[in-house]
Amino acid sequence: MGGLRLLALVVVTVAVVHQWAVGGGGVMGNFVFEVENKFKAGGERERTLSALKQHDARRHGRMMASIDLELGGNGHPSATGLYFTKVGLGTPTDEYYVQVDTGSDLLWVNCAGCSRCPTKSDLGIKLTLFDPSKSSTSGEIACSDNFCRTTYNNRYPSCSPGVRCEYVVTYGDGSSTSGYFVRDIIQLNQASGNLKTAPLNSSVIFGCGNRQSGDLGSSTDAAVDGILGFGQANSSLLSQLAAAGNVRKEFAHCLDVVKGGGIFAIGDVVSPKVKTTPMVPNMPHYNVILEEVEVGGNPLDLPTSLLGTGDERGTIIDSGTTLAYLPPMLYDLVLSQILDRQPGLKMHTVEEQFSCFQFSKNVDDAFPTVTFKFKGSLSLTVYPHEYLFQIREDVWCIGWQNGGLQNHDGRQMILLGDLVLSNKLVVYDVQNQTIGWTDFNCSSSIKLRDEKSGAEYSIGGHNLLSSAFNLTVGRIFMFLPVLFALLQNFSAF
Repeated sequence: MGGLRLLALVVVTVAVVHQWAVGGGGVMGNFVFEVENKFKAGGERERTLSALKQHDARRHGRMMASIDLELGGNGHPSATGLYFTKVGLGTPTDEYYVQVDTGSDLLWVNCAGCSRCPTKSDLGIKLTLFDPSKSSTSGEIACSDNFCRTTYNNRYPSCSPGVRCEYVVTYGDGSSTSGYFVRDIIQLNQASGNLKTAPLNSSVIFGCGNRQSGDLGSSTDAAVDGILGFGQANSSLLSQLAAAGNVRKEFAHCLDVVKGGGIFAIGDVVSPKVKTTPMVPNMPHYNVILEEVEVGGNPLDLPTSLLGTGDERGTIIDSGTTLAYLPPMLYDLVLSQILDRQPGLKMHTVEEQFSCFQFSKNVDDAFPTVTFKFKGSLSLTVYPHEYLFQIREDVWCIGWQNGGLQNHDGRQMILLGDLVLSNKLVVYDVQNQTIGWTDFNCSSSIKLRDEKSGAEYSIGGHNLLSSAFNLTVGRIFMFLPVLFALLQNFSAF
């Protein structure tokens, strides 16, 4: 349902929107979002490795100012999931929990009268249905509205007065959402000083969901009020805020795999500085050009067709996917180079898909780094403790996954998820079409510039809905279900 919706796997009836002005009374500033991972500390639902792979599969199927989204959750492979944040909508303002999704382009929430909308969530949040009739600033978008005409590419050639603009989005796992568009006030947290925020309101157009199907309507483990799309199309919240002059079209995230939570901010990141690589133009997702892969400093002999150096390919950077997916040829070469360093390892297959082994020494001393080199001399180095993850004190599993993703031509592509992005500040400069990153302590703070005043404000890490108690106790219990499920697989050790 959430995360990057890859290539032809997704059918979205909302086309890319042309530039339009979004009315609003906001001023340029910085904004803050609190974001929580669906497998938050203290949760009790099952966290098996198979569930992790199923989560990734679903995700694959479906600002002048600066905004700070307060993050929560944990990026460890046995405990990660979707990230969600809290926004205010309507007048008077009510709060809604929505999934943060870099791979889709709409903000939508479940609305009053919805058919098959979830009524409860295992995430520890209260679900709320948006009711346009109870908001004094809400108004439906008619089919004659310029937004609707450009969104649907004149789908309503004989639009009649009073007919509202509707949407349908179908995701790769078969789930779907449908409803109609409304315009209303969204309330965000604008950075007003170092680690301080103030409310900022802006008028935006979003979907009012009145029917959900598949996991969107039946699942409770990942149920939220809707989805907040951070894609590149002009229909996304990011694009609408930028068109209204509220924000710079740039955002950044830093996922804290150690303490949970992290940083998610919209605006001009001035510190720390990051080296960048250009985005592949005219792609629906955030794609970059991979030029070389090294294991332990040794370049792999790979055909350019595998690396995807063409203008319509590239490697997908996806913070919504947990693991890293490599085409079979690249996977085999990387794994053979890694395992050649420890030829005596006895490999075990867990849940018919994860390669695991017993090892009691320091993995960073025993295994090589894997480095991805991108166009523009930008490198991404992945250390052994990042691509290997523990399921027991002396049992490690390999996070690299065999099987690249396919584009519309059936060619396999590389997808790099949280496995390699955690504990790195990743900056998406959509305005200048670049992506960059640097190793970073995600529980610290970054600086963003307010382009109106020139002031620079610190934006810190957060962990939405987590108290000091459940962070401490929850981190102990969050791994127990997956450990109990896996210990039986290693009775031979």
